[in-house]
Amino acid sequence: MFRKIFFLIVLFALVMTACASQSAAAVATEPSAPITLTDGLGRSVVLKEAAKRIVSLAPSNTEILFAVGATDQVVGRDEFSDYPEEAKALPSVGGSMGEYSVESIVALKPDLVLAAEINSPELVKQLEDLGLTVYYLKNPKTFEELYVNLEIAAQLTGEDPTKLTDSLKARVAAVDEKIMPLSFRPMVFYEIDATDPAKPYTYGPGTFGDMLISRAGGFNVGNDLTDPYPQISLEQIVVSNPSIILLGDSMWGVTAESVLVRPGWETIEAVKSKQIFPIDDNLISRPGPRLIDGLEQLANLLHPGVLK
Repeated sequence: MFRKIFFLIVLFALVMTACASQSAAAVATEPSAPITLTDGLGRSVVLKEAAKRIVSLAPSNTEILFAVGATDQVVGRDEFSDYPEEAKALPSVGGSMGEYSVESIVALKPDLVLAAEINSPELVKQLEDLGLTVYYLKNPKTFEELYVNLEIAAQLTGEDPTKLTDSLKARVAAVDEKIMPLSFRPMVFYEIDATDPAKPYTYGPGTFGDMLISRAGGFNVGNDLTDPYPQISLEQIVVSNPSIILLGDSMWGVTAESVLVRPGWETIEAVKSKQIFPIDDNLISRPGPRLIDGLEQLANLLHPGVLK
């Protein structure tokens, strides 16, 4: 009798194990649900499953992909993608002067090419005509739109952006909490390119630079202009009389000392008080998660000690 009961128990266990194995196998082989999203060009983009081989065509896209956790899925990047450090080891597909190597992109066999606003719709179509799936990620104009872009990238790659977006939102809120009550806001001139010191380029309205300066508690000299990336005359800068000058072109060798000796700049308050600071323009110009780094740096420069 005992033997019979023991035999039945063993048989039952074997049957249940087999059923569990079959169930697990069914789950493992069940295809992932297709991903369908509308991109920045209004196109419906469909992926059979989360992308496993991605080519990024913009530095901001590369930074977003690494930030959401898709590090191992990125197989190629544009020439200017240099952050994070690991990105530099990826094959480059060009991008200097807007020229990309379509052959290099195709050779990497991507199941997704992530484009950005620096890429032309013509390039998107050319890649699509070659059978590649391309998603065009539109530049955000606000932090809220940045969070949406992070969520889109996460959907395309099968990642969860919650921890990242929650952290970024908390950091922005921490800056807002300290900056918004302040009554004093310095006038700020942000220099992008002063190849011609008498008419340097700056950030105008509707740009990341303009938005970040305002959010960090400053008034942007370029906000009164009409173009997003205008050249501003030295006369306009003198009249605006900024108390702080930020050198986004410091990455190209421009220094505070060189600004001090520019003809005609000596009457500007920032020059007289030597309130001229270098800043990493990649934190201001790239529409990725490091915009929050840029916000924090600007807040510290415009209002020293406030964020402590």
